[in-house]
Amino acid sequence: MNLDDVLTTGREPHGSSDDSSLIDFSANTNPRVPEGIERVYREAFDRIRGYPTEPPTKFRDLAADYVDCDPEQVIPTPGGLAAVRRVIDLLINAGDSVLVPSPSFAEYAREVRLQGGHAELVSETDILTANPEAHAVAIVCNPNNPTGTLHDRQAILSFADRCRETDTTLLIDEAFLGFTHQQSVAGTEGVVVARALTKLFGLPGLRSGFTVATGRLREALTTARRPWNLSAPALAAAEFCLQQADFIDHTRERVRRERTRMADRLTERYRLHDSGAPYLLIDVGERDVNVVVARAREKGIAIRDATTFRGLDSHVRVAVRLQAENNRLIEVLESVWSESYRRRVAVVTAGYAVALDRLGRWHQSRWRGVQYDGPSRMGSNRHSQLR
Repeated sequence: MNLDDVLTTGREPHGSSDDSSLIDFSANTNPRVPEGIERVYREAFDRIRGYPTEPPTKFRDLAADYVDCDPEQVIPTPGGLAAVRRVIDLLINAGDSVLVPSPSFAEYAREVRLQGGHAELVSETDILTANPEAHAVAIVCNPNNPTGTLHDRQAILSFADRCRETDTTLLIDEAFLGFTHQQSVAGTEGVVVARALTKLFGLPGLRSGFTVATGRLREALTTARRPWNLSAPALAAAEFCLQQADFIDHTRERVRRERTRMADRLTERYRLHDSGAPYLLIDVGERDVNVVVARAREKGIAIRDATTFRGLDSHVRVAVRLQAENNRLIEVLESVWSESYRRRVAVVTAGYAVALDRLGRWHQSRWRGVQYDGPSRMGSNRHSQLR
């Protein structure tokens, strides 16, 4: 990373709302947190008088058990994005090419540009069949954000085999995989997995996650990791969360059930992308996305303007929250659809009325002065003559 690359690379917009009066569907985080997490966090206050545990052995053991890998392969990071940055920082030099899915999390391409690299964009649905040759790194988001595409695990492993053949490091962002029942590919040779703990456990402000890597890359990431890179409260909270198996199971089932129910209702009005994630990508069609977002906000709902994702120009993204909240979202989006439909009907009706009026006026002017020739010509084809 150098000064010129940084100064020519902009920031990227993200979801989430700071307005507590709104139900926030713009951020893909769990609306619930594990019971007891506040107590654990407060009890960790006494631990901030000293440095965090180094190395964080307990955290690594629990994280390894969570994704089924060797504890030595776990490298703690302050969130999933920190893991992505560390890997790209380590592997990408100026001029290097990186396979990046699109549309997907905008920070991937941004991190590549910060290192002076080139992001080769590939459709997120085709990323696993792309040719990794000539690319230093290939990135896969599973499930993909914002589309919700949940890639087949065996297809990912097959792509990993091809990446190893071309000496291309495969970086898998599994930030939302914890919401699904799919097994992680953590520990696979030549694959680096980035995990975030804050989304599944509803604690995005905590900033806690980890990387899983093998071989020389594991050694390099372990060596490059800053000491004390997770605070004592973050470690305590993460260690507690990683042991909440019932909470994880209940969350997965709730998300699956509510996502299906929401999709069934919303597809009556909108086009939706198939999703295996805790969010839905909605195509609002010819409606103005800015108007849809604004109207939802007026009704107490924050939704994500997804047109900031490359290739999406008529989309919004909504999180899967609790049943009552999801019901409210459905009501609001159905209302927005109906309002838009009524406006279009009114416009068409008004246009039709104007057209009829113009047609009537044309006929009046066209046939003004017509002379009626009387009964003797009723059987004739010439009923009238123009003056």
